[in-house]
Amino acid sequence: MTASSAVLSSVKYSVLDLSPVTEGSTAREALANTLDLARHAEKLGFNRYWLAEHHNMQGIASAATAVVIGHVAGGTSTIRVGAGGIMLPNHAPLVIAEQFGTLESLYPGRIDLGLGRAPGTDQVTMHALRRTLEGDVNQFPQDVMELLRYFGDAPGRVQAVPGLGLNVPVWILGSSLFGASLAAALGLPYAFASHFAPAALMQAIEVYRTRFKPSAYLDKPYLMLGFNVCAADSDEEGVLLRSSALQSFVRLRTGNPGKLPPPRPGFETELTAADRYTVEQIGACSAVGSPETVTARLREFIEQTGADELMVVSQIYSHEARKRSYEILAECTFRL
Repeated sequence: MTASSAVLSSVKYSVLDLSPVTEGSTAREALANTLDLARHAEKLGFNRYWLAEHHNMQGIASAATAVVIGHVAGGTSTIRVGAGGIMLPNHAPLVIAEQFGTLESLYPGRIDLGLGRAPGTDQVTMHALRRTLEGDVNQFPQDVMELLRYFGDAPGRVQAVPGLGLNVPVWILGSSLFGASLAAALGLPYAFASHFAPAALMQAIEVYRTRFKPSAYLDKPYLMLGFNVCAADSDEEGVLLRSSALQSFVRLRTGNPGKLPPPRPGFETELTAADRYTVEQIGACSAVGSPETVTARLREFIEQTGADELMVVSQIYSHEARKRSYEILAECTFRL
């Protein structure tokens, strides 16, 4: 086995589920599909299954992220389940420590906590979440360290119960150099949101790896990268299925978010120049099409980045087609 093939074969694959509410369906159906997909991913051998905190989004059913994580962990048996992530500015660290301490107590050795510093919503909704609108970028590192203390072994005057001594694995999430620097300084694993914000990807990787300080949590850098996959039996089908996610992304960026729409033939040919640029950006960290196309693109991306793990997003309108996409991805990983 060559050095290159050894690196490719060591990569782990995980699932980021935005629990999509599709046009014509409800959040109840989306959450049922989430559990079904998690069980499917577990059978296919994926490493972990993460859900994300978003608010005031008609097309995403995982706003109460810790609740959904409990739903998924309770319905599976071996796959790791976690947050990718919890938007810490929306919460007191103690509350999150108690929530994830409870989850770890219920499902020991299976819970992850990814932390982001964005609110995951708009300013009006931020106000509804009862947090100040005058965010201080310096508060996020302090909140992370406070949270880590709650999970540590040394009891303080204020304790997270459950939480104390459980050492729930904490990840730093980011789409800029800030998160990379913080993860490196604290010696924590780092997940970069390259699936929707790839611009600073290579620079963030360099910052994280070169500045990483070994810690009680991690002795060397561990890098996870977001990656879009829309795998199908042909390139043409993959492109068509992918049009749902692209429509949703363009609507979000133009201030008109909604439920995940059905596929639309020829969607990309109708885009304005600005929207086409937006779509091309996220395409930089995507694999769309047949098993052969997806395998080649995975190989290229892993060789370029040296990622330890890929967190794969498949925003597909049809639940069965989304399950099939992960099946094909699992088959593709055996080819690397």
